[in-house]
Amino acid sequence: MIQYNFPTVLFYGADALKDLAPAIQKRGLKSLLLVTDPGLVQIGLADSVKSTLTSSGLNIEIFDNVHPNPIEEDVTAGVEMYKSGGFDGIIALGGGSAMDVAKTIRFMAVHEPPLAQYDDALGGDAKIVNPMPPLFAIPTTAGTGSEVGRSSVITLKETGRKTIFFHPGLMPDIAVLDPKLTVGLPPHITAATGMDAFTHCAEAYLVDSFHPMADALAVEGMKMIVANLPKVLDEPGNLDARGKMLLAASMGATAFQKGLGMIHSMAHPLSAEFNIHHGLANALLIKFGMEFTIEKAIIAQNQELLNKLEKIGGIISNNTLSDIRLIPKLLGTFINRIGIILGLNEQGIQIEQTSVLATLAFEDSCHATHPFPVSIEDFKAVYNRAL
Repeated sequence: MIQYNFPTVLFYGADALKDLAPAIQKRGLKSLLLVTDPGLVQIGLADSVKSTLTSSGLNIEIFDNVHPNPIEEDVTAGVEMYKSGGFDGIIALGGGSAMDVAKTIRFMAVHEPPLAQYDDALGGDAKIVNPMPPLFAIPTTAGTGSEVGRSSVITLKETGRKTIFFHPGLMPDIAVLDPKLTVGLPPHITAATGMDAFTHCAEAYLVDSFHPMADALAVEGMKMIVANLPKVLDEPGNLDARGKMLLAASMGATAFQKGLGMIHSMAHPLSAEFNIHHGLANALLIKFGMEFTIEKAIIAQNQELLNKLEKIGGIISNNTLSDIRLIPKLLGTFINRIGIILGLNEQGIQIEQTSVLATLAFEDSCHATHPFPVSIEDFKAVYNRAL
């Protein structure tokens, strides 16, 4: 028996936000904590969303103590505010950071600390047993797809490591994909989050497990990103392209219920150790991780993997690919096209630091579903290539 899981309810389209308050009120909810980040408060988007929701009679209070790479202290402060405020639900507004903090507040509001005991790698999901408050997600980036996901990633205070928390109950009740809310996103964040979504799709597609539905979503997601990410950067007001990027991000996150791969295992330490945006970390690594994977697939003559790589290459090249060994070059061209400069050295990372990064990447669980085993030495070699 194989169990397949598909996502939460989606409200899609320009002004879809206006339909959220009535849907919340139908559930009998009155007072909700809006979890967001300081940047969205600063530009006024958080207050604008709050105003839209309160105009229907809901009580909304803003919690914006969210770091770009969320830390345990963010969750602790959020839980304290949720409990003291007498709220009956949570709204996540923002990118993956706000979503991750909101999801973690969701289960920690009804479970005892410490947070570390719920680490998915230690079987912590079995300890998440209590009914959780409702959660509604409003993404303002088209990247993580966290609005349809069942996990969160938080850096624990004790270990300093990004830690995954997983439970089916963490999936938001409703996700609002309103392209108007992504219009103000800076171009470099638009590009980085778009590459996060592409990496989700690509890595999920390469996972060696039977899941044709997720594979179909991953393939279509890659096509939508290749077609629409440059368009969004060239035409910031193009709501159709922005909407498709939001859908592609949700599709990528749905697809990676299959798992991810070595690129994400390498990206996580870059964020935890050097505070590099997660999407940017993926963008800096995907060319080199794919190059390594292609080389291994050719040596092993793994036909299924070679066929999948050829499919990815066809998507990037608009079906003009003649040799899968050209994929890294095509990826590099696409990444430069969207304004990202490759080179970990550009982020201040030196060759003497790659040994520690490789060890941390090896300890990360994402590469367990890479199409073949990856060693610490392999990780170090790919980090060195990415310098």
